[in-house]
Amino acid sequence: MRLDREIALLETILFLEPEPQDLNNLVRISGLGKDVVEAALRGLEEALASPEHGLELVRIGGGWTLAPKRELWEGLREHYGRKKESKLSKAALETLSIIAYSQPVTRAEIEALRGVGADTMIHFLMEKELIKEVGKKDAPGRPIQYGTTKEFLKYFRLESIADLPRLDELDRERFEREEP
Repeated sequence: MRLDREIALLETILFLEPEPQDLNNLVRISGLGKDVVEAALRGLEEALASPEHGLELVRIGGGWTLAPKRELWEGLREHYGRKKESKLSKAALETLSIIAYSQPVTRAEIEALRGVGADTMIHFLMEKELIKEVGKKDAPGRPIQYGTTKEFLKYFRLESIADLPRLDELDRERFEREEP
């Protein structure tokens, strides 16, 4: 079954929507059935995979969006990059990594792992909308717990937090790079 019109419709919807769209939203907006939307998404992904296309279909936070292909984005980032996509400092990345891998996590737990105060970095990462308060720990003082956001998933182009590299893989890669 040819899905040219349906593929074009989904491509247009994803182009117009600023946030990733989940399957239910795509069904609702397009007026197509769930099976047709799923098939059209596969068709769109295949079509955009060819080298003459500059965009790719990306799954982020349980939804789909169109994004520049990684190999093109690096050259375009300086001109088209947004403030939220500015580089994070080493301290911000370190704090964000602790939160991502340990969530939900308290400020005191972050500070214990980093060995320095975390208030400034937590505030900075909350301003960037990369982390948020996710609850309070059942402990004396009921400290606030932090976790990552959908913006975090978008920033790192992850479908879910489960797509983070495993820590043992990162250690092995770092060790292999450092070997003489």
